[in-house]
Amino acid sequence: MFFREMIPFRFQRITRRQGGCDETYLTYVKEVDDAANKVRRRKRIGMRTVAIIPAGGAGRRLGSAVAKQYLLLDGVPVLARTLKIFQQSTIIDEIILVVPQEDLISARRQLVDKYGLTKVIAIVAGGKERQDSVRNGLYAIAGICDVVIIHDGVRPLLTCEMISKVVAAAKNGGASSMGVKFKDTVKQTADSDTVEATLPRNNLWLTQTPQAFSFDVLQKAYAAAASDKFYGTDDASLVERIGVKVKMIAGSYENIKITTPDDLVVAEAFIKDKAGTQVKTRSGIGYDSHRFVTGRKLILGGVEIASEYGLQGHSDADALIHAICDALLGASGCGDISRHFPDSDQEYKDISSIIILRRVKKIIEGKGFWINNIDATVVMEKPKLAPYAEAMVTNIAQALEIKEADVNIKAKTNEGMGFTGRNEGVVVFATACVTERKANVSKT
Repeated sequence: MFFREMIPFRFQRITRRQGGCDETYLTYVKEVDDAANKVRRRKRIGMRTVAIIPAGGAGRRLGSAVAKQYLLLDGVPVLARTLKIFQQSTIIDEIILVVPQEDLISARRQLVDKYGLTKVIAIVAGGKERQDSVRNGLYAIAGICDVVIIHDGVRPLLTCEMISKVVAAAKNGGASSMGVKFKDTVKQTADSDTVEATLPRNNLWLTQTPQAFSFDVLQKAYAAAASDKFYGTDDASLVERIGVKVKMIAGSYENIKITTPDDLVVAEAFIKDKAGTQVKTRSGIGYDSHRFVTGRKLILGGVEIASEYGLQGHSDADALIHAICDALLGASGCGDISRHFPDSDQEYKDISSIIILRRVKKIIEGKGFWINNIDATVVMEKPKLAPYAEAMVTNIAQALEIKEADVNIKAKTNEGMGFTGRNEGVVVFATACVTERKANVSKT
């Protein structure tokens, strides 16, 4: 075993002329000795390929307090997974990482140093828009460069083969982009969402990254965009504006961009599949029963139901929610509802069980579990629950932040048998399915 010496970084302030004004931004660059500089100068004689990795997202669409590029994907930050592929690629010489300015130091310590990303030669502060961030990365390239490859930091499922293909195409034609063909029929609509035309999909692509360009072409494209104050949706669109043809390279439908919680789950499934392992799911069973009493409201699934009787209990006695809580806690190995919310604690006196359900969600997520679905059966003679089932499903789905389609509520009678048949109370059975994942609680 050996330890690779990490080259120290230093801050460097860069000023450039933009739109008649001077713009200043910070970059974090490696300190290199004279010998390393000589090697770099010799490298410039041949083909030198530099990767720019913009990673300035805030994770708003994910609804996460942690920026999406730092979320853990099977235990490794999304951005670290992306950077490791470029580190492994034999045709990438240098990497310029673009992150929010407040992350300049932590990105070096928690990503570059921690994961041995020795090809990262500069960490640059991003701009307001993605295009601004890439432009900052472009300005941070030292000296002459032949090919620049740009890749979204939150596309961690690319391969070294993809990198090789787009770089080869850029060397031949000046510009290339990874993408996939449309599978579905594509409709063009008017503002009223009525169909105006069905587009032939033979020549339609969904554009991805990586995208690669000759250095000169990309510089000219960015200069023209800045002069015209034009912002495109990707780097290829800027190159197209100056008349350069972009070669599309068939990529993979697995090369997804992490922008929603579902994307994170799908990406992890792809990783598990490639590793020959399966995503681990677990299930739990919950049960609760309460006696009918007078003078109390009948609350089930967070819905008040018209009835002459209510349910006896310390909280609002919502037996449906209590059974679901026990199912979730059981599936994640977190005990039962009485352990976390004892009836001896006055904090929970007459509390809405929906509040308890939200807290249970936090408990199991803290243990690294995500909720897949809920199924429950309520057993009681009357009143009939069918008119209230939809509202129950909505309340439960909102509390757990899952889709309503993932919550199923059924109601049964006991055909006059037992204490429920005698209309003395209610019984609820519930099952929950969860997926075990690494908890996303920090940037590392």
